[in-house]
Amino acid sequence: MKRYDGQVAVVTGASSGLGRRLALDLARRGAAVVGVARRQQLLAELEKEIQAVSAGSGVVVCDVADADAWPAALSALEERHGRIDVLISAAAVEFPTPVSGGDLDGFRQILDVNFFGVVAGTLAVLPGMLARRSGVIVNVSSDSARAPAAEGAAYASSKAAVSAFTESAAHEVAGRGVHLHVLYPGWVPTPMGLAALDRGMPMPPRFVRRSEEQISDLVLERMGGDTIELNASLLPVMAPLARALFPKTYRKSVAKQHGH
Repeated sequence: MKRYDGQVAVVTGASSGLGRRLALDLARRGAAVVGVARRQQLLAELEKEIQAVSAGSGVVVCDVADADAWPAALSALEERHGRIDVLISAAAVEFPTPVSGGDLDGFRQILDVNFFGVVAGTLAVLPGMLARRSGVIVNVSSDSARAPAAEGAAYASSKAAVSAFTESAAHEVAGRGVHLHVLYPGWVPTPMGLAALDRGMPMPPRFVRRSEEQISDLVLERMGGDTIELNASLLPVMAPLARALFPKTYRKSVAKQHGH
């Protein structure tokens, strides 16, 4: 099991779901972890649990969509701890954004959290990491970026933007000691994943379902390596090829999987 003893890690979206699991598992592997989220009560619960395994860990209440507060919070954490070795951006929001009768506010809300929050966090920690020639950034994308479904245009767009941004940044800093990764976690039964089922989405196929534990292990074992993409399931990787070669079959498959 890969250890992170003595490292300082920041995890967004840490109040629930995958972000919470990653924060706890990083602490169990020796890191001093700062969990970041908006929901203070859930963070307080996390703080008790995380400090039981890592006394140097803690939490910060912050909205990553706040373009001023989020970079300022990271700057304060870097000053307090001396550095940030790992940043995992797992914070995200998702809700239907139909284009028929839709409005721009929903798109802005999702992009502000899912994309610009990721960009702001990455830009804030990169200078210190590059100066030290050491650091890891993991930005969480989604298979929706590769296979968008109906009424999910904003979410899919935000995650596709995260993927493109992360890959471009990874190429830019290659060979300078900093590793950027984009995570495709498949479908995980987090509050967000379960909410999609409640809205009528059929249960995804078994071969793309993963547990929080599986995804956390994947990330913590592989981050820091040369591979940019961290894929929990290989099937969605084939989506762009299937869309190009078998367009009618692909569209029917996507419609069926998402209840349309």
